[in-house]
Amino acid sequence: MSDATDEPIEKIEKIVRYLKLIVFLIVIVPMVALAAIMQLRFQSVKEDPNFHMPSVRDAARVDIDSLPWHPVSGQTLYVPAYSHIFHQDGVPRLLTVTLSVRNTDRKNEIIVSSVKYFDSSGKEVRSMLRKPLKLSPLASTEFVVEQKDKKGGSGASFIVDWQSGQPVSHPVVESVMIDTSNAQGISFVRSATVLDEVAKPE
Repeated sequence: MSDATDEPIEKIEKIVRYLKLIVFLIVIVPMVALAAIMQLRFQSVKEDPNFHMPSVRDAARVDIDSLPWHPVSGQTLYVPAYSHIFHQDGVPRLLTVTLSVRNTDRKNEIIVSSVKYFDSSGKEVRSMLRKPLKLSPLASTEFVVEQKDKKGGSGASFIVDWQSGQPVSHPVVESVMIDTSNAQGISFVRSATVLDEVAKPE
């Protein structure tokens, strides 16, 4: 009886050993081989005379001419504005629009020479600036379109021109839309897009 009982157990153990061998050949051996290949490749790269281990400073080194920002001495900017937006069943919700112009340069002034307000059809509604305005270093100014002013529409915009006697850091120009007339207020900001600029002279 004992021999008859041991025979199936031996068969099961034999099958388990075969399975372990198959797993070893299919999984373990390829992993060891891949690790050895990667080690050899890494060693060959390290032996290259042009190779050096990367560091934080190396990663931070860039060609300054390729940076997305650069000193400029003037720009024409397009700034989206929304004198109203639509809510619920397409009902217009009137907004107060504030155009903010901030001189970010810490040493030099800039001159805001023109601020014009356009409606959704691209027609000029009015000029927001009677004469050029000087902004001292880190100074700012605002232009407001009142909530009751419906002339701009949902696709309104500003065109802002500024200049400086020498290259300066980019000003921050944004439009801020807000309405707090009911229980659920709303506010959002849109940044300017550069249409044209006078870059740092060569």
